[in-house]
Amino acid sequence: TDALLEACEAEDLPLLPGAATATEALRLLERGYDVMKFFPAEASGGAPALKAIGAPLPQISFCPTGGVSPGNAMDYLSLPNVLCVGGSWVAPKDAADAGDWDRIETLARTAAALGKG
Repeated sequence: TDALLEACEAEDLPLLPGAATATEALRLLERGYDVMKFFPAEASGGAPALKAIGAPLPQISFCPTGGVSPGNAMDYLSLPNVLCVGGSWVAPKDAADAGDWDRIETLARTAAALGKG
């Protein structure tokens, strides 16, 4: 929201604002943001939607989250307007609750290797 953006800007807080539509992305671009979170990625049309948004707005880069998984991460990472992806699959709640840090480390290493190769 504008109020949240204003509060973060007033305190000079780091912020990755979210956009799910071209209109939202344009509003953020007008405020000076050119890196945004694309959320909820899969529910908003996935990689094809992000590709379509990127065509007229190539100056904006995104970090898609929301439905991103190891199975579809490369669909996003292959787009020129995607810097990175995020997802709770890297540190699932059950693993965190159980203190299964080895599993989380393995998932994080797998995530970090995406796009290499």
